[in-house]
Amino acid sequence: MTVLATSASAPTSCRDVAWTSARERAHAAPTPLPATRVPLADAAGFTLAGALRSPQPMPGFDTAAMDGYAVGPGGGPWRVRGVVRAGGVWTGGTLHAGEAVGISTGAPVPAGAHAVVPLERATRSGDLVHGPSAAEGRHIRRAGEDAPAGSVLAPAGTRIGPALLGLAAACGEDTLPVRPRPRVRVLVTGDELTRAGRPATGRVRDALGPLLPPLIDASGGETVDVRHVPDRPVGSLRACVGAGSYDGVDVTVVTGSTSVGVTDQLRLLLAEADAHWVVDSVACRPGHPQLLARLPGHWVVGLPGNPYGALVAAHTLLAPLLSGLLGRPLSALPRIPLTGDIRPVPGRTRLVPVAWDGATARPVGGDRPAFLHGAALADALAAVAPDWRPGQPAPLILHH
Repeated sequence: MTVLATSASAPTSCRDVAWTSARERAHAAPTPLPATRVPLADAAGFTLAGALRSPQPMPGFDTAAMDGYAVGPGGGPWRVRGVVRAGGVWTGGTLHAGEAVGISTGAPVPAGAHAVVPLERATRSGDLVHGPSAAEGRHIRRAGEDAPAGSVLAPAGTRIGPALLGLAAACGEDTLPVRPRPRVRVLVTGDELTRAGRPATGRVRDALGPLLPPLIDASGGETVDVRHVPDRPVGSLRACVGAGSYDGVDVTVVTGSTSVGVTDQLRLLLAEADAHWVVDSVACRPGHPQLLARLPGHWVVGLPGNPYGALVAAHTLLAPLLSGLLGRPLSALPRIPLTGDIRPVPGRTRLVPVAWDGATARPVGGDRPAFLHGAALADALAAVAPDWRPGQPAPLILHH
């Protein structure tokens, strides 16, 4: 087992944190970003900063649920007194026994209406309409039956999607209170990295520069910069994480430089800056040398340089941190039975790419720390606890 040379400023309680606890710590660490209001047209993908409430009963009046005839109490035939259409108002007073009004879906139901007889079940002859008797309230949506006035329709922390936008519009809202997307910059370290084309001998293509921005976007953040930082000369990383280097940015993600090699400087730099440690390594495989620390007004997430290890670490610390900044709840992970040849790691949570058929999940292979083949084909990553037994369920991190 690799033992990291962690800085003295990182308390022992922050080191080698259990995987489940690391997710929880990362989510609980930040205070949500201050709220702002945006027009409905711009709100998709944001997160509600306050509850969406029904300003009045919904629906606001008794409404026809079908095209047909609103009929008074008792059986037919009924004499048709007029018509009311969606958007109109019935001004003819209360309906009595033996009376009916032609009505459209969504139109206000006249007072005294017993039910709505659907058009396809009604027969009209002159001003008389015949049809089956219906139970009281049939095909009528009563005022307030969907939601009483003042009820919470969506709590703060809800991600705003198409349906919620439609619901907000139905409530009469023109703007919504939202948390702004956390602004994230990515620093990819390593002298061995090539950013384009096929790498020459001794070099490798950067996989994390392309991988992280869409993951950040799917987690609710906004990538504002992807910068490549060389290992040499020593001090290159210091200039990028030192005081004043992160104005207007909420989170800095550093890939590589999190282990114990001579070029791995991130922990030393955080110690020099008197950072507040939240997590200093996680008891998982891959992704063990990951970290989360706070500088004044700013968060630093350290990911391993190995691509699959970095992906695991991003789901462990970065995505929960962004959820905390957005005021979203920590994602609940479905627990699904695992089949196939899976070997737990003593004292470590093992993250395994799996295919999920809706009932069980099975490993797809290709999960060495530097290889993304399995993750690229998988439906999810299964978090296999040290005491997992074959056939037992395990939490799944679903791919966005």
